[in-house]
Order: sequence, then C-alpha cells, then structure tokens
Amino acid sequence: MPKTRAPYPREFRGKMIELARSGRSIVELANEFEPSEQTIRNWVQQADIDGGHRRDGLSSDDKQELSRLRKENRRLQQERDILAKAAAWFARETGSIPPKSSNS
Repeated sequence: MPKTRAPYPREFRGKMIELARSGRSIVELANEFEPSEQTIRNWVQQADIDGGHRRDGLSSDDKQELSRLRKENRRLQQERDILAKAAAWFARETGSIPPKSSNS
C-alpha cells in the first residue's frame, strides 16, 4: 500500500470548499467524504489566501514560483560545482597549478 495517495481532483477540492463555506461542518464533511478535517481546513485556508481574504500565507502561484526557483537554484549549484571541478582538472592537466599531493 502506498504511503501517500494521489492528490484529490481540483473539482472535488472546490466542492468541499464550497460546502464548508455554505455552512456545512468540516467535521461532518470529513466523516461523509474521505479527506481528513485538517485537509479540508487547509483547502479552505488556501482558497481564502488565493482569493485575497487572508494575508497570512503564500498564494498558490507564489508557492509554485518558489518551488520552481528552488529547483532552478539547486540545478545551478550543481552546474557550478561541476564547472569548478572541471576547471581544476583542466588546470592540473595543463600544468597551471601543481597536482594535488597528500603531503600538503
């Protein structure tokens, strides 16, 4: 059995948010449908943030951009490390710097 399940469809999350905002209890929704109470609360909170009703968190667009930037940053750091190692290797091969020794 997988540790996590596939994300709920956007339409399902939207319907849960709509039902919670219409006055249905989150506990009642959690008992009737599969998501936990906390999951439904998180969906409602994120919808409020995305809708501009709350300012205490990142919007979904901001979260996506942050995730993209972190991935790009990780890739650029890896490229930098590879280039530094390649530059050091070429410098040793051309005799620009003395080879590494264990006596240093």
